[in-house]
Amino acid sequence: MNKLKMLRPTIAMAALFISLQGFAAGGGAELESADIDPDNISSLQRGARNFMNYCSGCHSAQYVRFNTIGKYLELSEEQLVDNLMFNAEKTFETIQASMPSDDAARWYGTAPPDMSLMARAKGADYIYNFLKGFHLDADSPTGVDNIVLVGTSMPHVLWELQGYQKTIYSEHVETREDGSTTTTHEFVGFEHVTTGSMEAEEFDDFVRDTVNFLAYISEPIRSERRKLGVWVLMYLIVFWVIAVMLKKQIWKDVK
Repeated sequence: MNKLKMLRPTIAMAALFISLQGFAAGGGAELESADIDPDNISSLQRGARNFMNYCSGCHSAQYVRFNTIGKYLELSEEQLVDNLMFNAEKTFETIQASMPSDDAARWYGTAPPDMSLMARAKGADYIYNFLKGFHLDADSPTGVDNIVLVGTSMPHVLWELQGYQKTIYSEHVETREDGSTTTTHEFVGFEHVTTGSMEAEEFDDFVRDTVNFLAYISEPIRSERRKLGVWVLMYLIVFWVIAVMLKKQIWKDVK
């Protein structure tokens, strides 16, 4: 199972203390498309690996069971146990955070949110840009802020992979009729300060796979629902054709 060979994190998962609570309007950057494919099994396998290594220490996914994940991701029970079930014993269990929510709430003011429905609540594009949007900020307690969610208290847990970056802004000066001026700053992009273990394109793929997995667990029956929907539509079309032909046959003598 080379695709899912786990990358045991070299840093404690306790680094992912803070919740994504507050996912709301905030940043100034235009959202880039995540371009995910929930039908790509290989991507979902990598995303499951990424989530369990870098997210599940603090974030739960209580609405999806390991055996459901294993069935769709084409993983055996042995592969589930060896590669994904770090803090669970039975495959029918759901994904629980390693950090107790009561402790997290007491230490950091709020418990990290459950991620089961986050992709449906905020959208894949939002999460994709959030995970890529951390930048250095000397005024932040964690040393970083996020361009998508300004003021986030979540640390940059993927810094070893992405490195650190700073924001670049363009300055616009507007002169009023009375001679006074107003200066505004528009976000232009990021500039790397330190490099991570991954190239930019490789890191984008890493985040995309992770978001893809979050999108999958937010609606595990998506593919089955769509397949069933096709058959239902085909049935209705055939039934409509038969109904029209039957109507013409019954009413053919009526002028």
